[in-house]
Amino acid sequence: MNRTPATTTDLVVFGAGGQVGRAVVAEARRRGLTVTAAVRAPERHPDLAGPGITLVPCDVTDPDAVATTARGHAAAVSTVYTPEVPSGEFYPAATRALITGLATAGVQRLVHVGIATTLETAPGVAVHDDPAFPEAHRAFSLGHAAALDLLRDSPAALDWVVVTPPLDLDRTAPGTGRYRVGGPQVLGDRITQADLATAVTDQLTGPAARHREQIAVAE
Repeated sequence: MNRTPATTTDLVVFGAGGQVGRAVVAEARRRGLTVTAAVRAPERHPDLAGPGITLVPCDVTDPDAVATTARGHAAAVSTVYTPEVPSGEFYPAATRALITGLATAGVQRLVHVGIATTLETAPGVAVHDDPAFPEAHRAFSLGHAAALDLLRDSPAALDWVVVTPPLDLDRTAPGTGRYRVGGPQVLGDRITQADLATAVTDQLTGPAARHREQIAVAE
């Protein structure tokens, strides 16, 4: 299997209209990568289109749509979210579509942005397994956990990594250009959104790219 990180200028970002997706698009463009910004409703995000950025519609739960959108790209990023479908339905459906659609499109590299509550506090024990963890938030976290399980069971040809920020994702502070990387355990309390975008993009272009595992990033 080819384990080489993507080094061409063709990147598709699913969920590009969200805050993290926008940050990833901006960081990719800062590095000179050209980006296809895939969103459910392009008319809601007209400001995303610009030099080096192509805005396209895509239903990320539809494997045919994923394949059509991803074809011809070197790598994909997933920062998808919707409040309109329960997490336990949406994330498994989106992940199955990504696994199938990217394979059809011939795209091997997938960087997925996870959530902190799926990280471990002890071997095999996630943050959301704490008995005091709020049940409503647990349901949301379990949707992400199900997506992670699907990636772990995916065909070996899919070179995925789940980049997982801490609970405190600071969306307003400027980036520092620095961050720490760990395994699937809780690593730290905070990271800026800009530094998360840097970490995600490093998994596409940097020599430290990780393969078929969940990683934590923090300041």
